[in-house]
Amino acid sequence: MRALLCALAAAVALSVPSATAGSVPAGATARCRDGTYSFSQHRSGTCSHHGGAATWLTGGGSSSTPGGSAPASIGHTVLLAARTSASGCSRGAEPDRRCSPGAYYSGLGAAVICAPGFRTATIRDVPRSEKFAVEREYGMAARPYGYAIEIDHIVALELGGSNDIANLFPEPGSGPADYHLKDQLENRAHALVCAGQLSLRAAQSQMAADWEAFYRRVFGVSPAG
Repeated sequence: MRALLCALAAAVALSVPSATAGSVPAGATARCRDGTYSFSQHRSGTCSHHGGAATWLTGGGSSSTPGGSAPASIGHTVLLAARTSASGCSRGAEPDRRCSPGAYYSGLGAAVICAPGFRTATIRDVPRSEKFAVEREYGMAARPYGYAIEIDHIVALELGGSNDIANLFPEPGSGPADYHLKDQLENRAHALVCAGQLSLRAAQSQMAADWEAFYRRVFGVSPAG
């Protein structure tokens, strides 16, 4: 019986696809079963929409089967300015930068976010409790608001943004500058960065400083919902 169990375990191990160091994007922490890569800091839920984790990746680019050594980190949160307040924050199309100065992950450079296997879903980690905390800071009742309000990343995940509360704010879903228009800017900024036409740090800084002004520079018109 023990020999049979060992044989089955070996067969399972052989069925898990391995990732070669040369093909692994920098900062990846796991390879999913569909061939994409995850950059999640936590194993819980990693590759949940991609068939589960096939291999965990270590800091040196080597791999292990699920249950092995801890995955490499995507880095630490870097604030783009000091966070000086956690209450009485002013709501609007732009975040109140006393509370929400914007932040990014140190390990998510341009090589990572521009890699073909990069998916924002693998690093998105904003629990409801954190969304409610943002709402309370902005003087709102802590509850889901549907499409009326989105607890949005100031520096988008596709630009290396952090899930830290300093990088989140309640953005309106309608009006002259809403989250639908900011989404368009995020997509365009990502394309510019990956085409080498804009540095990642410049994109992050301009997004955090005044995304509406950044929108005008990129598209040549003001955002209008």
